[in-house]
Amino acid sequence: MTNVTCRDLLEGLSDYLDGEAPSELCAEIEHHLAECGKCRIVVDTLRQTVSLYRQLPKPAMPEPARERLYKRLDLTEYLPPAK
Repeated sequence: MTNVTCRDLLEGLSDYLDGEAPSELCAEIEHHLAECGKCRIVVDTLRQTVSLYRQLPKPAMPEPARERLYKRLDLTEYLPPAK
């Protein structure tokens, strides 16, 4: 991909921020960001949002939901014994 457009940037943004985009795409995105202030704002905002989200404690899954999920996935052998 050459001359990354704003739309192209948005399509590859998750992989880019997660460090999973190919190096060629990263270079093209960074080149685009150097020239496009609007996309820089989008990327910076999303990067900060992801960072804040990752700092939150992971919520526990309610037991009834966990039981339904494990039954649906046929993983009931991993459920703790019923009380």
